[in-house]
Amino acid sequence: MNPKKILLVDDQNTVLMMERMMLRDCGFDIVTAKNGEEAVEKALAERPDLILLDVVMPKMNGFEACRALRAREETRSIPIIMCTTRGEATNVQEGFDAGCTDYVTKPFNATELMGKIRLNLGNEAGSQ
Repeated sequence: MNPKKILLVDDQNTVLMMERMMLRDCGFDIVTAKNGEEAVEKALAERPDLILLDVVMPKMNGFEACRALRAREETRSIPIIMCTTRGEATNVQEGFDAGCTDYVTKPFNATELMGKIRLNLGNEAGSQ
């Protein structure tokens, strides 16, 4: 069985590195992007099984990127988990209004994040 592919989108190298290490250890194939525009391009080219998307980024923020991904037939059904420091109720609501599947605040609990990833990919994902 091929590993599930996850697109990590964050403008902070340390966050990308931490997420990449955690997810690779679980057997996922990882692709990264540093802003919302690059996220849309990579999602179209790579066709990930799931996207972890930050909100605060240059060029195109996470809410805008989420709306752009939902507007395209090719990426409309990919689960998107917002993974951000923006935990206020209005931001969470904006994320769901933009089309995200789930929302996690940073600093995130690794167990909670993995649970949400497995739930959105199917329970067998990441359990190697």
